[in-house]
Order: sequence, then structure tokens, then C-alpha cells
Amino acid sequence: MRAPHGVAGDIDGEDPMSVYRVTEIIGTSRTSWEDAAKEALAAAAGSLRDLRVAEVLQQDIALSPDGQLEAYRTKLRVSFKYESDMMRPERVGAEFGYAQPSA
Repeated sequence: MRAPHGVAGDIDGEDPMSVYRVTEIIGTSRTSWEDAAKEALAAAAGSLRDLRVAEVLQQDIALSPDGQLEAYRTKLRVSFKYESDMMRPERVGAEFGYAQPSA
């Protein structure tokens, strides 16, 4: 069972401490700012696991030298769960030379 919004951790005994990383990404589209945001999130989801939140920071339009609209651009701030090698269950104890049995 998940904890209510704003309460850290899960109620059913999972680790209540989590670390999230925040980064900015920019998506582009020839059709709309919304599509630009979707493109950015789709690309991020391909390499980042457990995306949690996306916040629109800025929207602008790229123009050609003659002033024609070339692309809509949306800058997003996204957060995702941070996992270092030492935080993964199969790596626990590895810094001390202990190996976990493989399943």
C-alpha cells in the first residue's frame, strides 16, 4: 500500500527513504508545445527509470533566419528515483567484498 501523497515511503514496511535526481530536458516539435513536452518525456523514459514528476519551466519558439516558425520548444524539469550501484540489492555488501548469491 502506498503512503498518502506527501508522506515518505510505503506503509507496508518498504524502505521509507528515497533519493531523487532532478534534471532539465528540452523537447522540440513542429506542431505544438504539448507535443514537444511529450517528445522530451518519451526520450527521457527511454534511458531514465522511474520518472516521477515533470514540470514545465519554459516554452519558446525556434525561428528561421527569415522569421518563420521552425519548432516549438518546451523545457522540462524531471525527477526520477536515484539508484547508485551500491543501493541495488545485488550490490549490498559489495564494498566489503561480500557477494550476494545469484538467483
